[in-house]
Amino acid sequence: MKKSLGSRPFIIPTPVWCVGSYDSNDKPNIMTIAWGGICCSKPPCVTISLRKATYTYGNIMKRQAYTLSVPSEEYAIEADYFGMASGRDVDKFKETALTPIKSELVDAPFVEEFPIILECGVIHHHEIGSHTQFIGEILDVKIEDDMLTKEGKADMEKISPLVFGPVIGRYHSIGNFVGKAFDIGKKYPLKEQ
Repeated sequence: MKKSLGSRPFIIPTPVWCVGSYDSNDKPNIMTIAWGGICCSKPPCVTISLRKATYTYGNIMKRQAYTLSVPSEEYAIEADYFGMASGRDVDKFKETALTPIKSELVDAPFVEEFPIILECGVIHHHEIGSHTQFIGEILDVKIEDDMLTKEGKADMEKISPLVFGPVIGRYHSIGNFVGKAFDIGKKYPLKEQ
């Protein structure tokens, strides 16, 4: 039997993404979020949701761009810190000794040490209660060479990205390979389209 938990922002897991932006003085800033996901295939787009009170919100509104740096399990402590400290008060790159790199495609920095980077230009933003949803068109995805399969695709086991459990407040790494997508479900009949 399932127990009702009521209406709350709860789905497991959510991504752990570090959002890069520049402030009005061109200082690089980074913030960890968990409210986000792919929202369109063509054009390729990703959505993130931020509260107006965050430093990153104002930066993105001014620059109309952001990056997403995907931390590996190795950088869980830094990713957690990025979500707790405010760029108004501290230089998070300096404190963690991680390297901000200026994107060549958008007006935002990314974390050099993190294995996956998405460079996004804002195409829409929507006010939704406590959060504003920013839809960014993905202009490029960068990934470390040694994190690719021999076919040139992202290897999740090598990357070991973090995921977050809302409400329970815990980080986890990706588990074991279960099966190939759009393949293991062929056990059941498919209707021709």
